[in-house]
Amino acid sequence: MTVPGCIVEYIEGGKFFCGLVTADTGKRFRLLNQNGRELNLPASRILLSSATRYNSNESRTTLLHILEKAADNRRKLSEKIDLAEIWELAVQENQTSFSATFLAELQFGGELTDDRIAAFLRAVFTDRFYFKYKNGMITVHTEEQVEKLRHQLKKEQEKEALLTEGAKFLQQIYQGEKVSAAAWPQLPQVLEWLAEYVLVGNDAEQAEQIRQLLQRAGLNKPHDGYTLLVNAGIWQRDENLALLKADQPVDFSDECLQQALSLADPDVETLLTDPKRMDLRRLETFTIDAASTRDYDDALHVEQHGDIVRIGIHIADVGYYIKPGSPLFEESLERCTSLYFPEGHVPMLPPVLSQGVCSLIQGQPKPAMSFLIDLDRKGTIIHSKIVRSLIQVKRRLSYLEVDAILEKKPESEPDLYLLNAIAQTLQQQRVNNGALLLSLPDVNIDVRNPEKISVRLSPVDTPARTLVSEMMILANSVAASYLAGQEAPGLFRSQPPPRKRIINGIHNAMQDIARQRRFLSRGELTVHPKPHSGLGVNCYTTVTSPIRRALDLIIQHQLAHMISGRGILFSNDECKTFSGLIGQKLARAAGVRQQRHRYWILRYLEPMQGKTLPALVVGQGPRRVNLLLLDCLFDIDLPPNPAFPVDAGDTVRVRLARVSPLDNVLRVEW
Repeated sequence: MTVPGCIVEYIEGGKFFCGLVTADTGKRFRLLNQNGRELNLPASRILLSSATRYNSNESRTTLLHILEKAADNRRKLSEKIDLAEIWELAVQENQTSFSATFLAELQFGGELTDDRIAAFLRAVFTDRFYFKYKNGMITVHTEEQVEKLRHQLKKEQEKEALLTEGAKFLQQIYQGEKVSAAAWPQLPQVLEWLAEYVLVGNDAEQAEQIRQLLQRAGLNKPHDGYTLLVNAGIWQRDENLALLKADQPVDFSDECLQQALSLADPDVETLLTDPKRMDLRRLETFTIDAASTRDYDDALHVEQHGDIVRIGIHIADVGYYIKPGSPLFEESLERCTSLYFPEGHVPMLPPVLSQGVCSLIQGQPKPAMSFLIDLDRKGTIIHSKIVRSLIQVKRRLSYLEVDAILEKKPESEPDLYLLNAIAQTLQQQRVNNGALLLSLPDVNIDVRNPEKISVRLSPVDTPARTLVSEMMILANSVAASYLAGQEAPGLFRSQPPPRKRIINGIHNAMQDIARQRRFLSRGELTVHPKPHSGLGVNCYTTVTSPIRRALDLIIQHQLAHMISGRGILFSNDECKTFSGLIGQKLARAAGVRQQRHRYWILRYLEPMQGKTLPALVVGQGPRRVNLLLLDCLFDIDLPPNPAFPVDAGDTVRVRLARVSPLDNVLRVEW
């Protein structure tokens, strides 16, 4: 019972205090504590009251001496108490709660004093394992609770050690020093957590711990985590964050690699045991690709027979090696496409296949799917046939080599001149059918010197590129027409007419091509054929890049099954499933490609911050002016400037106010 003259125990700021009750006001008790402070305390704050009564009328000095002595004695007694011994006795009892007096008696034995009871209570409050004070009683923890609390304390101690030790090592890494796992065993784990935190922020599993660790290390700037990972050698200076965030597969599983390594070039005799496979090795086939290309999907040949020209478009028979349901087929569906970046590429298939077994390498006999198409002088298809074949590429040509050849006299390379003439005819036919030739130059970003990123624009409508493009469009159209003619399900690409038509013909101004892009209708991927307005064809699919695109591999399988007389391989429902899956995966890949391109453009522009660059006015509305940075063909928008009126087609100079690749920020001003 608390009355004037007794000494009470209470807690304030996490510390124990002794106070002498000098008065009872009804709702509160007036106290003088051991530090000489007077205060009013509600009854709920009082933990324990002494049985001994003291004369509150004694001098202040005397009372303070009594309080100081009691506080000091209780502290010393509390420090000597071993609660584990008392807990081992108490946990055996049938009841779970006891008074402080009862447990103090077990501890001290003999005569109990106020100080001994208070000391025991203090020990309980500072204890984390054995007891808990609640509503005036002390509850005994079960053995399971004690074990859980011990484990919890151990984890907290490990966490604190990690924060203290980790902060030191992270500071060293940030400053460019080398830290090994031998010096800090937790290093690999922390860097793994940090990478996840940099990528997904608060959604990271260890977000709170990494945040505390960075804060303890004084690394609070937005990109300090990124810098740590670069300095630690986990990431490159220009790490592809878009690729990591997108969960796009990069490395191949052991199962896929084992399958890839188990595949080898079949011998000619084995291939020709299939009576449906034609031996076309005698043909003068050739490839035309970029000089750096290593994955050869397609080869060409041409033959003149009077007024009829036979074009052969030969596509690598990837389906011969990769069957539906196999690990690599499923992996190709997940990846859906090869991804090409300035710093390298992520293939759809392992390089041992994409650049080896499946690739149409010069001089090596390879299985193929050949599109043999007969055309008249006007470019009209007289007859077409799709066959499984065996070819052997005779020549490997680059775009630059073909362009150089086509500048010479026709006698030098009659086959190439003939193909070039046919390509021009086919292109004109498509344009007459409404095709849109969006021939903006390619933006080639050179990142070999990270200190000086360079950008070079190269035309996409050179004779060589146009030749190859038209041959691929021709083969893809023939494939789509074959499926449509057989009323077979497939994966057909289509596109409605543009919302607004701006360009016509083959040659158009850059600003018109750039404007036209803004009015294109969204392309579709359907199971049954529909017109493709952008290409100017009645139906279209893609089958010419099975090394690089899952859609092409699927269509190749469907065609191979049908031309072998076995009917369709994939049903309507299966094609619908493929369509939905491919749409999702291609959107993911396109997002990664677009973000990575933007990053490198910003890296290219970063050193020019504060400078002005030429820009082409593409169009304008009441709130935005659409421009194209001419150095790198990068789209930007600006609010109109009343003091500086512009029209579409004008070339202006704009100022790069702020460029931050890691922040994905480009701010431009007039």
